[in-house]
This record gives sequence, C-alpha cells and structure tokens, in this order.
Amino acid sequence: MEWLTVAIAKGRIEKDMNKIFYEIGMGDWIDQGSRKLVFEDHVNLIKYIFVKPVDVVTYVEKGVADLGVVGKDVILEQEGDVYELLDLQFGKCTFAVASFPQNKQFRLKNNIRIATKYPNITKKYFQKEDIEIIPLNGSVELAPIMGLSDVIVDLVETGNTLKANGLVVLEEMMPISAKVICNKVSYRFQYEKIMSYTRKISEGREKYNENLSIN
Repeated sequence: MEWLTVAIAKGRIEKDMNKIFYEIGMGDWIDQGSRKLVFEDHVNLIKYIFVKPVDVVTYVEKGVADLGVVGKDVILEQEGDVYELLDLQFGKCTFAVASFPQNKQFRLKNNIRIATKYPNITKKYFQKEDIEIIPLNGSVELAPIMGLSDVIVDLVETGNTLKANGLVVLEEMMPISAKVICNKVSYRFQYEKIMSYTRKISEGREKYNENLSIN
C-alpha cells in the first residue's frame, strides 16, 4: 500500500492541525517539541512534512506532497493548479481594503496606490480599476501612514493592528480559512485513501470545533 504525504503550513495552522490529529487518535506520530520537519506514521502510512505556508501549494502542485493544509489566502495568491477538498473552518479572517477613515472614497481617485503582500489577489480584485500595486513584505499598515500608498490590502482578523495605527476597514473583500488541498494526479490514483483520510480529518475538525464552542 502506498504512503500519503501531507504538507502542513507551519505556525498557527500547524498547531490547530496537531489538535485535530489528537482528536482522531493520530497525534502520537508528531513530536510538537521537535525541530524535525518530517514525521512518519508507520501505522497509517502517512508522512507529514512541515513547510512555510507559501511553499505548501508548490509541494502539492509538484507532486512531492499528495495533500496540503494551508490558508485560502496562500492558495489564491500562488494560483496553484490543485484541488480544494475540505474547508477546515479555522484560521478564519477576512481580506480587506484598509486605510484612514477619510480615504473611504478611494475608488473615486485615479491611479489608486495599493500596498499589499498579495499582489495577485489585489490585481484580480481591482481588475477594472486604475491602480498601482506596491508589493511589500513587512507591516503594510505603515504604507498609508508614511504616504507610500492610499490604501492597503491585507488579512484582518481582530482589526487591533489597524486600530492601533489609526486605520479602519474600508471594504471587505472575501472570507479566508484553512483548506485541505490535493495534487490532481494523486487524487486520481490514490482516491480511496485520500477520501478516507479527508473524512477522518473532517471528523476531527468537527470534534475540535465542538470543543472550542464549549470552552
């Protein structure tokens, strides 16, 4: 029987997935205190690799991993040729346009300057507008403050960082959450095992979400 390889985004998604694994009795194979990046479940024949979120789609699309767990934001920005199999319903946040309150009429401006870590998503969303995209890797909130941009496009969870810098959400774009993605060839040739594994993850997600609501 063939092994499945699952690429998991390091960070918050990794922590949430570890909790799901324990809900379904598959958590003993991953040492959360270790710096190892690869773990093998010899009972279920599943190999887990932990990679940076921006690399998950690449590992899955290229067939190094059969499945991946990553945020929808990364999937959209990377524009990978993969299947989405399951919405895990955690890691929820919102893509939004933000700036100072007085810039709420930003769409009336010619050549809107938009600072963002997500140029592909921004370009698609504003495809009918006259815009200049300013790619940034750091804190995009600084861009309108320093006059580099009119608005920013970023993920917003609590809005606390925006508020602390005098910014507000001007326009909500789309909701984001963690997804399970699949390599298209793997989906064809390992369909039964992938579906079985995805069902277990779905069950674990339900249990995990129930415990969150109780607590």
